[in-house]
Amino acid sequence: MSMNFLKLCCVSFIFFLVSCAPRTMEPLLFEERSLDEVIARGRGISQIDTTFSVVFEKADSEIRGDGVLNIINSGNLELRVYSLGFLAMELTSRNGVVKSSPRLDSAKKTILTEGLRNCLFWWDIKDFTVEDEGGYYLLKNAAREILLDKKSILPKKQLIYFSNGKVLTVHYDNPAREEGILYQSRMRIELSRYAVTLVVKKIHFTTTQAATYRSPGLPRLS
Repeated sequence: MSMNFLKLCCVSFIFFLVSCAPRTMEPLLFEERSLDEVIARGRGISQIDTTFSVVFEKADSEIRGDGVLNIINSGNLELRVYSLGFLAMELTSRNGVVKSSPRLDSAKKTILTEGLRNCLFWWDIKDFTVEDEGGYYLLKNAAREILLDKKSILPKKQLIYFSNGKVLTVHYDNPAREEGILYQSRMRIELSRYAVTLVVKKIHFTTTQAATYRSPGLPRLS
């Protein structure tokens, strides 16, 4: 057996081991991000398309499923939720007109429209001030407060205030990267006696300035 053949076998074996090794996520380079840069880049995102697992909670009960969401920065959206492979809920919002099947109460509609919009497009906060909160930035205006981690410039918590005195709370966790964009892949939205927890499976950011709604059609989850 020649030496060259032995070398070739060793190299092939090494490549085999490397291909079987678990793939680790590249380091999230938080130190390269600044608040101004992140907000400016976010405002260039016009649409978010995502699939996710979802848990709906009310009192001591919960419903689990999977969702498909297409949403633009104006708030227009299409949402479908599947449970055990069957379509359990469908919701659309167009220019403030919300339609759903089955019918939902006002709190659920708020979570799944304004809640989802401000949760995902958190950077689209207007006329805000910035306060230093130790390891965090606090972005505030009359309607919203967003707590951002200084190192990652990712949200940890958001409060949305409504004129009726109610407060919608969003908790964020699990940083991830997709298409060069850092985001929080776990979000829990709470309002009144309801809570919805989303864990992103796939996400796509459309970085054009066009804000006209386009519907690519929602696939049926298998």
